[in-house]
Order: sequence, then C-alpha cells, then structure tokens
Amino acid sequence: MTQTRSAHRSTGTVAHLRPRYHVRPPSGYLNDPNGPIELGSDVHLYFQSRPTLDLQAPVEWGHATSPDYVRWTLHRPAMAPQPGGPDTDGCWSGNTVMDDGRIRAFYSGRVDSSPYQSVLTAVSDDGGASFGPAHQVVPDPAEAVMFRDPFVWKENGTWWMVVGAGYVDRGASLALYRSPDLSEWTAVDPLAELHRTRVGGEDTGSAWECPQVLTIDGRRIAVAASWSPEGGPGEVLSFDVDAPPAPQRVDHGTDFYAASAMRESRFGPLLFGWLPEGRDRPGWNDGWAGVISLPRRVWLGADSSLRSAPVPTMDTLRTDSPGSTAQLEIVVPDASGRVVVHFSDEEYLTFELDADTFAIDRSHASVAPYAHGGRMEVADAFDPASDRPAARIFLDGSVVEAFTSAGRVLSTRVYPTAPPPWRIEAPANTQCWGLAR
Repeated sequence: MTQTRSAHRSTGTVAHLRPRYHVRPPSGYLNDPNGPIELGSDVHLYFQSRPTLDLQAPVEWGHATSPDYVRWTLHRPAMAPQPGGPDTDGCWSGNTVMDDGRIRAFYSGRVDSSPYQSVLTAVSDDGGASFGPAHQVVPDPAEAVMFRDPFVWKENGTWWMVVGAGYVDRGASLALYRSPDLSEWTAVDPLAELHRTRVGGEDTGSAWECPQVLTIDGRRIAVAASWSPEGGPGEVLSFDVDAPPAPQRVDHGTDFYAASAMRESRFGPLLFGWLPEGRDRPGWNDGWAGVISLPRRVWLGADSSLRSAPVPTMDTLRTDSPGSTAQLEIVVPDASGRVVVHFSDEEYLTFELDADTFAIDRSHASVAPYAHGGRMEVADAFDPASDRPAARIFLDGSVVEAFTSAGRVLSTRVYPTAPPPWRIEAPANTQCWGLAR
C-alpha cells in the first residue's frame, strides 16, 4: 500500500514536531509521570514539569485529566514547591492513592542542600486539582548512594510503600515500609536488592529509581529504572520480587524512562512513561521538551517479561484518512515486510518485520544536526495466536510508539525537517489512519 502525498522541503517551521494526542504542556520541560489515578469517571495524571526549559527551575506537579485515557485536558499545576519547606527546590516523583475519598500524594521533596529527597505526603481536598502542605513520613537514610521516589499501595488490608534506593555494599534496593493507616510507617526488609550486574545485556544499575509494584496473575512485579552516579538514567526494568531478581527491559526503544503504574483501572494494570527528547539540547528550538507515553495495558509474557498494548480507546481517535497530518496510526496485519514513512526524498523512517524480529531504523529520519539516529530491534516480537495485529505504529509529531502482537513495545523520537504531507510505503494489506483528539 502506498499513501501518497508529495514530499517537500521544510520551510523552517518545527510545528509539525509537536505531539497532539500525547500529554505535553504547551511549553517548558516535562519529565516523569506521577500518580495516575481514577476518580469518578475521570483519570487524573500528574507529571514533573517546569514552566521553562531552565533545568534549574524547581519542579512542579503538572496535572491533566481524561474521561477516556486518550483525550486529555491540561490544568494548572496541582503541586508547587513550598518556599522554606521540605520540597522548596522541587516536587519530584511519587504516586497517589485514595484516602477516605481524597487523593493523597506521596512524593520526593527536593532540597538542594540535602543529599536525599525526603519522602513526603500531601492531601487534595478539591478532587485532585491541588494539594495542601506536605510533611515527611519516613526519615532520610543514614547512608545511601540514592534514596527517592515512593510508591504506595494497599494489599490484604495493609498499606505498603517502596522507595528507590542504592547502597555501596548492597547494590540497588527497593526499601520497603508498611503502615496500618498511611500515617505511621515501619521499615521492614527490602522488597528486593541486587548487586550491579548485567542481565540479558542490560546494566541493572547501582540504584533503582521510580519503583512501581504491580500484581499480575497473583505475582508481585516490580518496575524500576536503573541508575548509576556516573551514568545517570539507564533503562526501565521489570522483575518478580518473590524470586531472585532477573530484570528485563520494559521498552525496547531508545526513549522511555521513569515508568508510572496504575495497579487498577477500567482497563486493568496500566503503565505510563516519560519519552525524553531524542535530540541534543541545542535542538530544543521550540520552547518545549518531553512527552508522556500512551497509557499501556500490561501483562506477563511466557518469559515473565512485562508486555504492553495501547488502551482500547486509542481506536476512537481514528479518522477516515491520514490526510496531511503528523498524527498517524499504521496497522500491519502480518509479521513480514517493511513500512517506510517518507518524510522527504532525504528523510525516511523504516519499520522492519522479519521472522520473529521487529526493528525501527531512524538512521535517515532527519537531516537536522541535533537529531539522534540509529537502529533498534526486539526478538520474540510476534504472536500469531493473539487477536492483535503484527504491529501497531503510532506517530505523533516527533513521537513514535510501536506495539507488536506479542506485546513488545519500542518508543523513540524522530525529527524530520519536512512537514506533512508524508508518503507511506507498506504492504498492500496495511491500514493507515489519521488521528485527531
């Protein structure tokens, strides 16, 4: 199939790179998603954001709501640093829970003079639009490489909290606490620990940040981001906490980090993530950076890895024709062949389906000097017995998220200089839609 629009050179605008159906403030810097939670008919999603691209500006909790997980409304920030308070230099990552009908947040409060981000809690009395004053709930550690990012959940009548940590002598750690009432917390043995190593080619990190805990098929599955002092962020990994940790990648693309989980939703367990920029800082030329991923239904594969698919309501964004838009969904029914999105004669993005492997090659996706290139791939990509197509590919300006029938997902960023209309070269039975909020 060929969807044809004559490609042309860019006139210098970058408006076509702005995502439209992914969550993103109109300007400023966005990173970690935080505390997605359903309240009534809406889902609330919070996220770290700064009003400008100045990374020295204190982090706030941005806020968006949706009735269907795909059409989002942005609101004023729900949480801002308290001058002189325990989060005076930033409200960082955490999650939310329901507490007697109110949304309660647990998060990391940054104070630049402290080596750690203190674990704080704050309550919303206006349906999640804003949060009141914060206070610390557990003491900072006496000695750690890193300690931050609480995640709280209720299991068998007891509240639990895991905090990302790392220690010189113990390696990466998930510090664990329990509480009968969300007020008094008692430290217990770590939920999991692992000395830094490589598993399946992945660096497990000297510490774990942004930990999340899901219960799937009766198994407790941790999702955490590997981190090291010298290298910073690594990859998002998942593993069964009731077995010796054997971390596996959650996303096989180049740009996915800081996952945030919903243990329960109308679609079952879900995962959101931060899609950072795939371009060098001088290329941030439009006043914004960072996007939240599509919400993903998750389950366990036969190898115990976490698998993903877009929420069912993504179908409701489809329009009759792709038209001349940078918002596209491409559905490939069969696990063989190539899909090429031709942005111009010089710029093109390639998706390859071959045997059990799915790959994305962005080596020629942009002639912009700051855009990243390269090829990414994943094996065990297809499940002919599933009712899912071999690949569902979502483009939203500079964002690419591709899901395979076996639940593999690859997220990346591309920066073609040529705006739409674009030309799609694909097998004859491929379907393509424009997407509109």
